[in-house]
Amino acid sequence: MQIYNTMTRRKSELAPIEPGKIRMYVCGMTVYDYCHLGHARVMVAFDVITRWLRQTGLDVTYVRNITDIDDKILKRAEENGESITALTHRMVEAMHEDEGRLGVLRPDREPRATEHVADILAMIERLIGNGYAYAADNGDVYYRVRHFEGYGKLNNRNLDEMRAGARVDVDSHKEDPLDFVLWKAAKPGEASWPSPWGEGRPGWHIECSAMSTCCLGDTFDIHGGGPDLTFPHHENEIAQSEAATGETYVNTWMHAGAVRVNHEKMSKSLGNFFTIRDVLEVHDPEVVRYLLISSHYRSPINYAPESLDEARRSLERFYHALDGIPAVEGDVQGAYAERFSAAMNDDFNTPEALAVLFDLVREINRLREADPARAGAMGQELKRLANVLGLLERSPEAFLKAGAASLPLDEAEIEGRIEARNEAKRARDFAEADRIRDELAALGVVLKDSREGTRWSFEPTA
Repeated sequence: MQIYNTMTRRKSELAPIEPGKIRMYVCGMTVYDYCHLGHARVMVAFDVITRWLRQTGLDVTYVRNITDIDDKILKRAEENGESITALTHRMVEAMHEDEGRLGVLRPDREPRATEHVADILAMIERLIGNGYAYAADNGDVYYRVRHFEGYGKLNNRNLDEMRAGARVDVDSHKEDPLDFVLWKAAKPGEASWPSPWGEGRPGWHIECSAMSTCCLGDTFDIHGGGPDLTFPHHENEIAQSEAATGETYVNTWMHAGAVRVNHEKMSKSLGNFFTIRDVLEVHDPEVVRYLLISSHYRSPINYAPESLDEARRSLERFYHALDGIPAVEGDVQGAYAERFSAAMNDDFNTPEALAVLFDLVREINRLREADPARAGAMGQELKRLANVLGLLERSPEAFLKAGAASLPLDEAEIEGRIEARNEAKRARDFAEADRIRDELAALGVVLKDSREGTRWSFEPTA
């Protein structure tokens, strides 16, 4: 299995630290608001990665943290007039609902920053003890960036270039503008914890260093996250962790691509910012999931009406292929599974894996009339491979008729119109049969005739 490593900028063979086992940490959400499409991309990307690693027989321990103390959380709780605990509990519950609807399996562990304050304090004290950190006279604790020889290696950045671009705060208590905070002194009335340097709370970067090493050890196999985290967050994690432990922090760094909306960066200022639940109010969750895996996990993905329409049409092709064929087990040409495995083993190449599924669909459609049993066996293979990607886990009928509840006709009335069309055809009144078909098509009800009768599906009209 070849995986692209952000650190080395090349693909290399996955070599687990412990044979047969993978320890993976992914930076999770700061729970002050609902999750957005960028979060969905990371959730789904690492869900697919975890599914495939397990499919190959590896024992995966997947850890994704929750940041439940942060400046944004403090501000939002104050704006809402609610406690930090109430806000973060509500947002975590919403996050779990969103990922559940997208078919994302829960991580094995979800450590919270507030549960690891003691571990964070211990790591900070270790960094102070070995000269990598210092307590300022304002109650903050900072990391000495220039003391860590490898700083900038993940992003290939030069310290002097970073120093030239840094803004110098004349009131700063830092020894160097590049230094970053490990512990923040609390302002009056803020949530805080006792520490050797006074009441305060952890800096964002140190939280992940403490939680990941506590859950997975000083060195683990894979660290993942969104595209915006490579600098400074992951760079700072490396500096903190390796200075504290003296060990290589992570063997393979993986980062998902960004989500763009109509080819523009998603942002509230542009008015193109969408939460997951906003999107799922309008679009089928499986269609959204398909869109998110239709591009390679490292590539940017464009969220637009036409891309969602294409994703839906692709899923309809899959479900139509499965609709009406027998669910039978049988020997299936192994080349499909081999090609699928080769694609996924090549840095989780989901576009190539989906191409294999389309080839299966074409073969199913070719065989469905001539050899229904063979088509059924290939349909089971289609489902098995698609399930690895978190797709085709519903019945064809459930997907193809989803959304029909919004129609002015209920299911019984649709079936009545279909029977009236069949009667018109038997009477050779083809004009009436076509009129009924066109009437239903205008509502998005698509009819499909076969030897077994007429089946229908709902395909929303533009």
